[in-house]
Amino acid sequence: MSSMNQALAVSRGRSFPLGATIYAEGVNFSVFSKQSERVELLFFNHADDPKPSRVIELDRRTHRTYHYWHVFVPGIRAGQLYAFRVYGPSDPGRGLRFDPDKVLLDPYGKCVAVPSGYDRDAARRPGENIASAMKSVVTDLDAYAWEGDVPLHRPFAKSVFYEMHVGGFTRHPSSGVAPDLRGTYRGLIEKIPYLKDLGISAVELLPVFAFDEQDGPAGLGNYWGYSPVSFFSPHQGYSSRCDPLGAIDEFRDMVKALHRAGIEVLLDVVYNHTAEGGHDGPTFCFRGLSNEAYYVLQKDKTFYADYTGCGNTMNANEPICRRLIIDSLRYWVIEMHVDGFRFDLASILSRDSEGRPMASPPVLWDIESDPVLANAKLIAEAWDAAGLYQVGSFVGDSWKEWNGRFRDDLRAFVKGDNGRARAVAYRISGSPDLYRHEDREPEQSINFITCHDGFTLNDLVSYNSKHNKANKEENRDGSNDSLSWNCGVEGPADDSDIERLRNRQVKNFIALTLLSVGTPMLLMGDEMRHTQKGNNNVYCQSNEISWLDWTRIAKHADVHRFCKQLIALRLNRDLPIERLDMTLNELLSRQPVQWHGVRLNAPDWGNESHTLAATITGMGGRFMLHLMVNAYWEQLRFEIPRPDDAYGPWRRAIDTFLDAPDDICDWVNAPVAEGSTYPVHPRSVVLLAGSLRNR
Repeated sequence: MSSMNQALAVSRGRSFPLGATIYAEGVNFSVFSKQSERVELLFFNHADDPKPSRVIELDRRTHRTYHYWHVFVPGIRAGQLYAFRVYGPSDPGRGLRFDPDKVLLDPYGKCVAVPSGYDRDAARRPGENIASAMKSVVTDLDAYAWEGDVPLHRPFAKSVFYEMHVGGFTRHPSSGVAPDLRGTYRGLIEKIPYLKDLGISAVELLPVFAFDEQDGPAGLGNYWGYSPVSFFSPHQGYSSRCDPLGAIDEFRDMVKALHRAGIEVLLDVVYNHTAEGGHDGPTFCFRGLSNEAYYVLQKDKTFYADYTGCGNTMNANEPICRRLIIDSLRYWVIEMHVDGFRFDLASILSRDSEGRPMASPPVLWDIESDPVLANAKLIAEAWDAAGLYQVGSFVGDSWKEWNGRFRDDLRAFVKGDNGRARAVAYRISGSPDLYRHEDREPEQSINFITCHDGFTLNDLVSYNSKHNKANKEENRDGSNDSLSWNCGVEGPADDSDIERLRNRQVKNFIALTLLSVGTPMLLMGDEMRHTQKGNNNVYCQSNEISWLDWTRIAKHADVHRFCKQLIALRLNRDLPIERLDMTLNELLSRQPVQWHGVRLNAPDWGNESHTLAATITGMGGRFMLHLMVNAYWEQLRFEIPRPDDAYGPWRRAIDTFLDAPDDICDWVNAPVAEGSTYPVHPRSVVLLAGSLRNR
């Protein structure tokens, strides 16, 4: 801090806008802190400084309006590190946890500087932690050149999502990315050609909000990022640049590059809890500013209500918290150009200040009706860790939902469980039993088999049980009911028959996901059979257990090819119907389905049924499809409809039992399927195509 800046007198400032706002003459700071008695604004020259370079005490008569503390400081510019020290009663029984020994982040800070000696425990223990505490950074958002970039606004019906971890995507040495760029936003930019070639239309990034990397088991930390400390700052750990502000521009470079490739950017956002944890957790920000406003507390306000499994629950429908969430979402759309959001444990946002589910949650309707968010994709994980499950009943008109029923029903059916045939018919036709009563479009359902939380697709067919001992929780963490099947051997197998079966099951899951009505989502690496060695909860594994091993593309080239060609088919890149600007998803969602079993017009909905078949004909005979699924362990001969002679014979487009390249074929030149029946081999999916010609 220069002597000139030190000499310039501060002025009253304004309560709006919140955060640090740059003007020509300096910066206005404003922060919400209810029931506090005194606030200090601290400046630092470096993140590791053991004491502030300047302390500005805010006079409550001059610098406080209602519950907002504010001040204008002349001469301050972008890059200035700052934090708050807040004084007030420490009375946990009343929900008050003011601690002036702790320096606090700005809830509206756009950048977080992490000191080299950052220490989570120091923020929990009594006493000062200045040198080891994170600091906010004054940020100038207007200096970036977007070069005409705008969000893409691609319809859900034309989308294939790819859930991915920014760090894990390129961290592995096999990624081919330069060592200093691995695991960064720039590293992801280098792999955009791969995503484009695969056919991905949108990436759904695991949390990129600044998070506490130490919030995990000792020696392991936090990998996934579901431990936010800021709702506005991109995570510095994913930046290849040393200066904290570099993370903002590097993130925007990534968004701009993805948009140029025609790929949308969705963020997995965590507004349900923070890294401050439970009653014995650290103090970073919200706890020390207005604990009782930001968090849902138990009747004994010493303790936090925990509907998240992470120690605390944000009080999302309290007015200041609602405003924070809306302002954060607007920021990522306006300033960072993201295309949409997937809301982690979104059902928590429907709870009131006492944890009770609300019929019309204000924050969800605020998001639904906000004009800035009108074109943003909004996706709910419609459940929480306390048992609230709202799949098919989430509020609002614009929200789409992760369809957990799709995942569970298809997993059970494909592995051979009883009683799932009728449910699978619903799932692959857009889950009308869940959504049609609300007159929703088929894309309401986000269809997926795997996601970050659980087994990868390879491990789903390779392990009967979880193997999470590396997480240092004695294998207690992670789901105990994954609906997985190891195909006969637990873990890696040398038996070629078992390996062929696993390959087939992987293709079955990919085929059913991409051929179903709705919006499909694939997990990073499933197209190359990425494995986590049976660990179904790698939240703390920032290492080769979770990093994507790119050598598996060559090892499982047939699966990669199968997935790539099926995406092209779904997005109508290979459908030989000219002058028809529709995806396969749109075609299927608008046509009636005729259900069958092994015999035509005789679907078997019985408890022991393991078969399903469907015929879809539409667009005046311009296309006709016949799908057959045999989840049984023996070959079955399915009756097939006789195609109209005027439109040619059936052609075998997909048969997952066959080895590459016969497992998926060019539709026009695919082999003809003669006769009135077709032998569907054990545990296989077959798709026949007819009448795919111009008319």
